Parts: sequence; structure tokens; C-alpha cells
Amino acid sequence: MSTSDAQTVLKGLEGIRSDVEGYYRRLHAHPELGMMEVETAGLVAKLLREWGFEVVEGIGTTGVVGILRNGPGPCVLARADMDALPVREETGLPYASTVTGKDRFGNEFPVMHACGHDIHTAGLLGAARLMASARDMWQGTLEVLFQPGEETGAGAAGMVADGLTDRIPAPDVALAQHVLPFRAGEVKICPGPFLSSAQLFDITIHGRGAHGSMPEAAIDPVVIAASTVLALQTIVSRELAAKTPASLTVGKIRAGNAGNVIADTAELQLSTRSYDDGTRAHFEASIRRIVDAVAQAAGVQKKPDVVKIVDTEPVINDPEVSGKVAAAFAEFFGAAYAQTGSATPSEDFPEIPKAFGVPYLYWVIGCTDSALFDSSKDIPTNHSPQFAPALQPTLDTGVQAMVVAFLVWLGKS
Repeated sequence: MSTSDAQTVLKGLEGIRSDVEGYYRRLHAHPELGMMEVETAGLVAKLLREWGFEVVEGIGTTGVVGILRNGPGPCVLARADMDALPVREETGLPYASTVTGKDRFGNEFPVMHACGHDIHTAGLLGAARLMASARDMWQGTLEVLFQPGEETGAGAAGMVADGLTDRIPAPDVALAQHVLPFRAGEVKICPGPFLSSAQLFDITIHGRGAHGSMPEAAIDPVVIAASTVLALQTIVSRELAAKTPASLTVGKIRAGNAGNVIADTAELQLSTRSYDDGTRAHFEASIRRIVDAVAQAAGVQKKPDVVKIVDTEPVINDPEVSGKVAAAFAEFFGAAYAQTGSATPSEDFPEIPKAFGVPYLYWVIGCTDSALFDSSKDIPTNHSPQFAPALQPTLDTGVQAMVVAFLVWLGKS
């Protein structure tokens, strides 16, 4: 790729910037929970058709793929995630979400784009529109994939299970990007192992309910749950080697409806993070062993239910693909590009290139206003109710990074 090619394609950004910002504001104000992104998917499909893409809809519930064929050459796939989170927005933005939605159990929650998926979607739409309007500058096939349910861990696998590999051309390489709270305008790549794997477990402890004044008649699942939470912490602190990068977090506990009633059951939900298959397997085996043992020690009459609902692989960037794109980013972005190290968040994106058997690269872009980044240590992170990416230059950077990466394979130069 030559920088001049990218600059030529990106000349069109000035003319569509306000539209791309409009896509973002609309998405941010109308977030949808995972696997329920109906309005978002409809907007994406409508715009892609207007720009001349072939559109395949409804893959894995609400997944959308736009295909733009432009002569012989490589096929490049780029992915953006579309789903939001059950978080009440507290950003104070004029386009802040006031939306509520229901999860798979029918529980209603406030909904917010607290992880930047609206940036990812708007940025990929902007890049797709520029590529469609500058076909004389590239050749090959461009596929833009908009994925549901990344936060659930089921979206990418759902698209694959719904026949993704049979419904679109096989790519030669797959690309994705994500916003993180470092300085807006910066772009970073980590060659090799980057993001951790994630497992999510639902645990139900079965006790025996009774009056709060008669604990001797009960088997208290709340006490069992409390003991279980503490015991689970020993997996990282005592079972894994001290240098092993791993974490276990119990993020949800639910039991009972009144302070004077001992409940029948208690529910826990926990997540693990690790970077290799051995640690991931150790986590699962130890979780099941500890949950069962603590419950058995309390005299339960029914074993706890331990259900694994998410199991994603680590993100391991292909070294060759990383090197090619890093060189292009360094040339285009200059000092705003840097190499970075591994991080603890997790992603299900690798399921897609794995299904096609192709290499991939997943990079990150900054989204924090420079003045805030320089002056504050209290910067809201992804999943925070105050998470509010700086609209610019974050969106421009997302569009630029995608176009530059596309042209590494598709550029005529």
C-alpha cells in the first residue's frame, strides 16, 4: 500500500464526516442488547445497499454482511460489533440513551453503548462508503461484517453456526478494531497474543428455605454462596503459578426477596480471563470442584448447577498480518501509531477467521479527549456509565485505520 493511495481515498472523508457522525449519534441514542439489534441491523443494511453492496441479512439472528466486488484480487473481511450493554447512561451527552430493553430472561434494563460498539459500527460504515466511492483506487472484494452479540460471547459463533462460511465469499484475511480509553487519535497494534480468553458461568446453589428466625430449619444458600465466593478466589491466589496472567471475578449474586426469609436458592455469575488452554481448563475444573465441595460441606440435598454460558478463545494476532498493517499505520499515522502489549479484555471475533481458516488482526484506537487524558487520572473506561468517547478525532481515526488496512491488500499500488 502507498500512503498516497490511502490519502486519495480518504479525501472523501471531509464530505461524509457529518454523515458518519450522524450514524454514530443515532446508534448511540438507540442502543440494542445482544442478539436483538434489529433497528441497528436495518440501518446498516439500508446504507450498504445505497452504496452498491450486496447485502446478506439475518445471519445468526441480526448479523449483516455487505459484499463489494471490484474485479479480481484478494478478499478482505472487516468486522464491527453492534450490541450494547444493560447499563444506565450517565454521560450527560445531548444524544445520551434513554432506552430500556429486556434480556433473555425477560428482565428489563436500561441500555447504553458503554463499550464503543457504536463507534465501531459507524467507523466501518464510513470506511465502506469511502471504498465504494473510490473503486478506481483498489481491486478485489471487500466484505464488511456487522456482528450481533459480542458482549454475550455468542454472536460470532452464532453467525458461523448459521452458515456464514457458505453465505459469503471466503476472505484471505480478517480485520477488526476496538476503542479503548487512551488518547483519541492514536492507534495501537499488539503482534501475537493480545486479549485473554473468557469464560462465563451461571451457578445456582440449591438450599432449603425457612423463616429468618429459624435457621436450624434451613440450608442457607446465601451463606453457601458467600463461602463459595471466597473459596473461588484461591484458584488464582493458590492454584496458579504467581506469574500466570489470569483473573476470576464474581460479578453477580442474587438471592431472596426479604430480609426475614431464608431463600431456597442463590445465583452467582462469574467470569474468568486467561491466555492459554491449560489455564482455561484448570479454571473450569476448579470452579466445578469448589462449588460442589462447599455446597456438600453445607449439607445440600441437591448439587449446584454450574452452566458455562460463554467460552471465547484468546485473541492472537497473526505476526505477518500485524507486520504489514503496522508498517502501513506507521507510515500513515506517524507518531500516533505505536505497538502495545497484551490486555485483559476478551473478544469472540476470532471465531469468524477461525471458521474460514484465515489469519487476522485486531487493533485498538484511542477515544479519550487529549486534554482529559493529560489532566485526569479518573478516566471512565469501557462498560462505565460515564463512558463517552470523544467524537473526534476518534471517528475519523476509525475510518482512516480501516481504509489504510483495506488497501494493504486491495490497493492497486
